[in-house]
Amino acid sequence: MSSLLVFLLPVLFLSLAWTLEFRYHNNNEIEQYLLRVSVSEPDITHLYSIGQSVKGQQLWVLALGVSPRRHTAGIPEFKYVANMHGNEVLGRELLLQLIDDLVRGYRNNETWSLRLLNSTRIHILPTMNPDGFDAADRNCLYSQGRFNYNGVDLNRNFPDAFAGLRRQQQLSEEKREAEVRAVIGWLKTESFVLSANLHGGALVASYPYDNSNGGSELVGGASVSPDDDVFVHLATVYSHNHASMQRGDLCEDSRPFPEGVTNGYQWYPLAGGMQDYNYVWAQCLEVTLEVSCCKFPPVKELPALWTDNKKALLSFIQQVHLGVKGRVLNGSGVPVPNAVVEVKGRRNLCPFRTDRYGEYYRLLLPGKYEFTVTYPGHEALTETLSVPYGPDRYSAMKHDFLLRRVAATTGSAAANATEASDASPCNHTSGQEVGGAATGPTWSGLAVGVGLAATLRSLIG
Repeated sequence: MSSLLVFLLPVLFLSLAWTLEFRYHNNNEIEQYLLRVSVSEPDITHLYSIGQSVKGQQLWVLALGVSPRRHTAGIPEFKYVANMHGNEVLGRELLLQLIDDLVRGYRNNETWSLRLLNSTRIHILPTMNPDGFDAADRNCLYSQGRFNYNGVDLNRNFPDAFAGLRRQQQLSEEKREAEVRAVIGWLKTESFVLSANLHGGALVASYPYDNSNGGSELVGGASVSPDDDVFVHLATVYSHNHASMQRGDLCEDSRPFPEGVTNGYQWYPLAGGMQDYNYVWAQCLEVTLEVSCCKFPPVKELPALWTDNKKALLSFIQQVHLGVKGRVLNGSGVPVPNAVVEVKGRRNLCPFRTDRYGEYYRLLLPGKYEFTVTYPGHEALTETLSVPYGPDRYSAMKHDFLLRRVAATTGSAAANATEASDASPCNHTSGQEVGGAATGPTWSGLAVGVGLAATLRSLIG
C-alpha cells in the first residue's frame, strides 16, 4: 500500500494545485499535465497513446466528451494535432490551454463547453514530434528541430494520392516514420470527421489539395478537391474567428493571403502531406492552421496569442456538425459497414463509406444534395436531401438510408462484390479497438487509483 501511495501522492498534489501557466512546457510536463487532467476528470477525459516517436516517447492523446473512452453512435469524432514540426511550438501550448478551458467550462456548467462536449468527442494530440521539439532552438525562422529524430519531415512522409493510390498504400509500413505510422494507425481506429493540424511560421488556414499530378483537379493554379466549397468554408471559419488572420498580410516574410485562407497547392506544392492523406484515405476533412508568424514566439506573447486563437479553435470544432449524418441499414434493418455513400457532383478519389458501425458523416454546406448509396446484394438507393446548417444546433441533419435486397441469383455475385469492395486500395477500415486500447498504453487502468486519490483527499482534508 505504501508504494501505491508514493505513486499517487504526486499525481494527487498536481491535481489539487497545478495551474496551467503561459509558458513552454517540455514533453515530460505535457505528459504530467495530461495525466493530471485524466485522473481528476475521468468522466469527461480519457488519456491514451497512439504509439511512440523514434526515440520512444509516447504520443499521448487526450479525448474529451461525455463518453471519452469509446465512440457513441451519432457523436462525431474530431481531432487537433500540433507540433508535427518540432520547432513550430505555439500549437502545443494552444491545445493545452484549450483542454484547460474545456474542462473548466464543463465543471462550471458553462453552456458553450457543455454543448461541445455533449455533442462531440474531441481528441487532442499536443505533440506529434516530441523528439523534434527536444532538438529545437527558439529561432523564429530557421528549421532546427523541424524534422523527427531520423531527420525526416513528417509532413512529407505520408502516402500521396497523386502518386497512385494502390502503389502508395502498399508501400511497406517500415518505410514510414514511427510518428507517421502511429497517425495512420490512429486513423484506422477512429472514424474522424474533421481535423486541423497546427503549424507555425505564417498566419493562414490552408486546405487540400496540397499536391497534384496535373489532372482535372488543377484549376487556375489551385489543386481543387471535390469538397472545395466545404474546405474554403472551414478555413474561413477559422480565419474570421481569429483576431487578425483574415487580414492575410501580417507576416513580413510571407505572401498575402486573401481572407487569410489558401489552397495548399496554390501556396506551394507538397507531396506526402498529412491533410491530403486524412481527406483521401480516411474521409476526414483536415485543414492546416498556421497560427503564428514566428515558429517559436517569445513567452511573453503567449497570453495574447491564446486570446487571438481561442474563439477560432472553438468555432472550428463546432463545424464538425455541418451536413448530414446517419446509418445505412441493410434489408434486415441492420447497420452495415463499408457501404458507399456518394454525393452527386463530388467524385472523391476514394468514395466515402460507412464505418464499422454502419455510420456515415458527410460535411456539406446548406443546400439540396442527391445521395446514392450502394452495398453488395442490395439495390442502389438514390435520395435527395435538403441539408440545413447544423453547427448552430450542434448537430448535423440526421438521416438513415434503408436498403432493399436484390433477388439472389447465384449467391456468389454478392460475395464477389463484397470481396472486391474490401480489396479496394481506399478501404482503410480496421477492426482495432478504438481509443488506443489495442495499440498502446492508456490510463484507463488508473480508475482504481482515482478512487484511492479520492480517499487520500479526504485523509488530507
